[in-house]
Amino acid sequence: MLLLRRCHSLTRFGPLNTQRHQVAPGVASCAARLWSSSEDQRSHQRTHGPSWRHALAGLLAGTGAVLAYGLHHHKAEQANTIRVQTIENTSALPTFTQEEVTRHRSLQDGVWVTYKGGVYDITEFVAMHPGGDKILLAAGGDLEPFWALYAVHKQEHVLEILSEYKVGELSAEDLKKQQAVQTSDPYSSDPKRHPVLRINSLKPFNAEPPPEILSDSFITPSAIFFKRNHLPVPQVDPASYELHVAGLHGGVLSLSLEELKTRFPKHTVTATLQCAGNRRSEMNKVKQVKGLNWGIAAISNATWSGARLRDVLLAAGYRPDVAQWASHVHFEGLDKDATGTAYAASIPLNKAVSEEGDVLLAYEMNGEDLPADHGYPVRVVVPGIVGARNVKWLGKIIVSAEESTSHWQQNDYKGFSPGTDWDNVDFKSAPAIQELPIQSAITTPADGTVVDRSVNELTVKGYAWSGGGREVVRVDVSLDGGKTWQVAQLRSSETGQAPEPSPPLGRAWAWKLWEITAPLPPEAQELEIVCKAVDNSYNMQPDTIPPIWNLRGVLSNAWHRVKVKINEDESKK
Repeated sequence: MLLLRRCHSLTRFGPLNTQRHQVAPGVASCAARLWSSSEDQRSHQRTHGPSWRHALAGLLAGTGAVLAYGLHHHKAEQANTIRVQTIENTSALPTFTQEEVTRHRSLQDGVWVTYKGGVYDITEFVAMHPGGDKILLAAGGDLEPFWALYAVHKQEHVLEILSEYKVGELSAEDLKKQQAVQTSDPYSSDPKRHPVLRINSLKPFNAEPPPEILSDSFITPSAIFFKRNHLPVPQVDPASYELHVAGLHGGVLSLSLEELKTRFPKHTVTATLQCAGNRRSEMNKVKQVKGLNWGIAAISNATWSGARLRDVLLAAGYRPDVAQWASHVHFEGLDKDATGTAYAASIPLNKAVSEEGDVLLAYEMNGEDLPADHGYPVRVVVPGIVGARNVKWLGKIIVSAEESTSHWQQNDYKGFSPGTDWDNVDFKSAPAIQELPIQSAITTPADGTVVDRSVNELTVKGYAWSGGGREVVRVDVSLDGGKTWQVAQLRSSETGQAPEPSPPLGRAWAWKLWEITAPLPPEAQELEIVCKAVDNSYNMQPDTIPPIWNLRGVLSNAWHRVKVKINEDESKK
């Protein structure tokens, strides 16, 4: 990027954007001049090392591959072409005072930021920032307070991208002043978590339980229920808590926690929540995607209690004629980012007001107050719908003609064709995920397990669930990679007594745990165990990942496969 800024002849091509560019003759000639010019450029070359030369080589070759990496950092498969550069490297770059940096706070004057003593001109990157123009909040100042909120930035590939925009060093005096200011950690008040959880992200906290204990209980204990936070966990005083309901005639209805508990009947629903990115790690093995590398346990089942959303909307003035102008219900959380923007999402109005929809404003989980990580004091539970719409720490409900405009509704949690990449994706072209597809996975044995031939048989366990209230009616299991199949026994309650009654049609909100014990094939030395589920609409899982791969790694529900080796030693003894 510094190369391009130094070539004044390139300005006629206009600002860089996320589309692919052919390299014009002017670019090549400019690059050639840079390659062979003064000691200053050679010093810059030494400073930036192989990365500088790779970028230049890409320009000369007309591929722009490394340039594309800088613009589209989520293309991790290109990361190996760039050597990791440390942000704290020493160089002959100029020194700037904080006052000079502060002058660059707009696209017109340039956008400069500091990070760990370095000064960076990120003007050209602003339009491509995945988080939108929120990056401008740090313009003219330090990135640290903002990256403290989104620790995902502190990864090698992000630091590599930032290093390409370095223009100088912050003066020693100003750096000392900056370091003297203790940046408060917005995550310092987050609750303690169970040590068994497998962490995918610390800040914000995202973790899942080990698969082998996930299927031990039909109701997942709150402590090991998967955690999916987008922002710091807010501290909410239950005594002063208020829930605001707006968008209906008659003004805003405000309810305290006590009023929510006493004015409306308490309902209880057992429902499974699943993250849209559950099993994303399997998509990553096919081709890198953007998102947390969830295993198979970003799904859990709990008993939720609270007021029905329908009852609260009726109290706020909802009448059937509202459906003539409104189509959506928005939920806003009390968790906020550095801009004060709250996490928000929406669901269709008909789901919200349906008596069969069972949408709850929950204040209890598994018979106790909601834990802090799960939305204390109130969250919305939308059975059958993707976890992203089950907004925690609920502060506001809005009935609207339009879908939520939040980032998480409009520019995330959407599925795309395998042929769509970050160069041509149009988030407006895809609907927001609501109901999730049929899903199942093997929780035990784990992939790579070794069993002795002497045991003669193998027990396989797992879970199965389908979105939209569709009931799982069958789980098929194969020990030979899908050549032959057996039907597993299903369990839809804590007791597991068979036969178990089916839930009302369209209201099968909870998962089913399944199990099968089968003899070891006599000649096999390795087993490829496969499971696939079928729901009462006869929806079935696809057999492989590639046809459903997408750039965000969501909706991963192909047949789940694990391999088990058979040890012959014991039988020989």
